Order: sequence, then C-alpha cells, then structure tokens
Amino acid sequence: MYATHPSAELNELFVHKSYQGAAPDQAMFLFVGLDANYEPRIDQNAIFSKIREYHHDGVAFWRKYGVHHPFLLPEYSGDGQFYHRSFARIGFGPQHADLVSFVELLHVPTVGKSALVTTDLDESHLKVLNSAIIEGRAAHIFVPGRVAILMRATGAFPWLTKAPQNKVETLGVLFRNRSKTVYSHLHFSTWGRSQQKKIQEVVAIRSLLPQDG
Repeated sequence: MYATHPSAELNELFVHKSYQGAAPDQAMFLFVGLDANYEPRIDQNAIFSKIREYHHDGVAFWRKYGVHHPFLLPEYSGDGQFYHRSFARIGFGPQHADLVSFVELLHVPTVGKSALVTTDLDESHLKVLNSAIIEGRAAHIFVPGRVAILMRATGAFPWLTKAPQNKVETLGVLFRNRSKTVYSHLHFSTWGRSQQKKIQEVVAIRSLLPQDG
C-alpha cells in the first residue's frame, strides 16, 4: 500500500510525465525505482518551482543548473538528498543529461513510507516500462533488489531472472542480450554495513560512462 502525495500539481506533473530525466525509451542509462517519494508539503517549499521545472524537462534542468535533481540545489535541505548525492558520485555530468532516465514502478508520486504490492501498480505503466527496457535504446538498466522482487511478482517482466546469473565487476546481471544488460545493485540510499559495497558499485557504474563525454 501507499499514500498518493496530496499535491494536485505534483500529481498532474506525473500524469504528463511518469518518469524523470530523459524519456525511458530514449536513454542509454535507465534507473528503475519503486516510487517517487516527496515531503508532505513539498509544494509549499521554495524549491517547488525548481521541481516543477525539473519535471517539465529534466534534461534541460540538468544542463541549466549543473545537477541532475533539484534536491541537490543549495536552497534545498530536506529529505532525499542522500540518495541523490550518492547517485551523483557516479560521475554523470550535464553532458550526459540526455542519456539518463529515472522511472518508477508506481506511476504516481507518494508521501510517507510505502509498502508496495502488485495490486498497487498500473498494468499499462508496467507495459510501457517493459517495452522501454527491452525495446528501447537503453544499454544499461539498473534495478535494486527490492525493485526486482516486485517486478518478478507482477509477471510483467518474464525475462527477469530469479537471481543474478553472473557479475560485471561488483554488479549482478539479471538479463543480457547483444545490446543491453540489466544489472542488480544496492539502492543509492543504502548506508551502514553495505556502504562499502555501494561505493564499489558506483565505481563499476562509472566505468560504463561514455569515454568521449
């Protein structure tokens, strides 16, 4: 179960774009998550104008402000920074903005803690996501463990193996064909005893970045 975010404007942004950054079927690097979670009164925060701008065009936002997400701007100090700071350590820059997409299994923004089950998910959204992964341009798709569990339970991703079949450096491989690889990795919010492994995975992802930019 989950709680839909109370902001009508934030929900409307997700109606028009249920992803962040580049379009999922056009990106080279696709990061799959569970849900897009925001503070309850994010629409009353001074950062909300930037969040609105980001959701309208994440690629242009990154190139304009030099960061991939509004939570990394100096005027923001709320929840969500740890995840995005961890992601930023990969080394993507504004020159990569049109290569990176974030998409969630849930198609609406949430508030509070979510415990998603298959009945929470929208079938048409899952079909679009599956098509983006298998038929889209993405060469590198990244799926944290909890996300993979829910993806398997939906039955919408029949190609997804029950466990990583092998590894690319420290990243598990859940699927591979001639043009793309789906990797298993720790969530970017992971901390504590798993922090070192997360750092190793960040380095492994960094090695996949295009060498010409």
